[in-house]
Amino acid sequence: MTDSTAVAPARRAAASGWLQAQLRNIAPFATLIVLVALFSALSPSFTTFDNFTNILSQISVTGIIAVGLTFVILCAEIDLSVASVANAVGIVIAYFTLQDPSVNIHNVPLPGAAAIVLGLVVSVLFGCATAIGMTVIGIPSFIMTLAMLQIGAGICAMLVRGQIAYNVPSLIHTLGAGSIGPVPWIVIIAALVLLIGHIVLTYTRFGRYIYMTGGNREAAEYSGINTKAIIASVMVIAAVCSGLAGMLGVARFGSAQQDEFGDFLLDSISAVVVGGTSLFGGQGGIGNTIVGLFVLGVLNNGLDHIRIDSFLKILIRGLILLLALIVNVYAQRMRTRAATTAAAS
Repeated sequence: MTDSTAVAPARRAAASGWLQAQLRNIAPFATLIVLVALFSALSPSFTTFDNFTNILSQISVTGIIAVGLTFVILCAEIDLSVASVANAVGIVIAYFTLQDPSVNIHNVPLPGAAAIVLGLVVSVLFGCATAIGMTVIGIPSFIMTLAMLQIGAGICAMLVRGQIAYNVPSLIHTLGAGSIGPVPWIVIIAALVLLIGHIVLTYTRFGRYIYMTGGNREAAEYSGINTKAIIASVMVIAAVCSGLAGMLGVARFGSAQQDEFGDFLLDSISAVVVGGTSLFGGQGGIGNTIVGLFVLGVLNNGLDHIRIDSFLKILIRGLILLLALIVNVYAQRMRTRAATTAAAS
């Protein structure tokens, strides 16, 4: 056999291995391109600058929550409380702003800066409670965050008691509903949060520890990494991101009420998973989450432009998520198979 004959199969094998390794990243990007091309052909108004700005605004709240979830999922954990925390923080902010006595019998208004600090403190308390339950008591993340979801919903119910709070501090209203030129402030804040998340995960030791913890927790512990501290940290980060999203969300929506953020749990998890971050931890990142956000944003916005049945829209979103889960699991199996083969050889 000549050298060229031997090299060709090796190159094909290398190309096949690279393609399999990148399947989780390629599939979401290809999906985004197909969706953009499809909706551009079906609706001329889809490709306008105003609609692009509208898509960015629509995915901003989800994007901020998804940053925190990316940290959590990279550690091979889950947080089901993110939407409930966002809702609770938003209601706390509105509750302590001057409201009608039927909503807030105490009627104690807070200035904008103090309200933001209060919201962040409440977020940190939620995150710390989750972190303690998981790392000190040993409650699995699924169960612990499910309990925190109920606690957040209970706080919302107790504060507003079925009413709607319409007032938020002017500073938060500006950041959530205002704009600088043609660009909404909420889009700028979401972009900054995504950028900070990317920098932390890509260029810091803490970020490397997150990937190591999610990729192989036992090996990370043998390397001297305090994996419990890493997990506790990402749960607090997720809560703070959710709280920030809640503050900006109530300003964007124009009110604070129970179950206002109900859809954001599925949307934020979908953005992370559809973008290609592995549910098994250690693979993915903010870049994948951004692609996932645009896939969902383009899908939701495009379906509105072609005036499709709203019930069919929910079904299509579910099918897209199912497809992403299949790709995610399949990519993980190929990764495991490749690692086993390499170890055997």
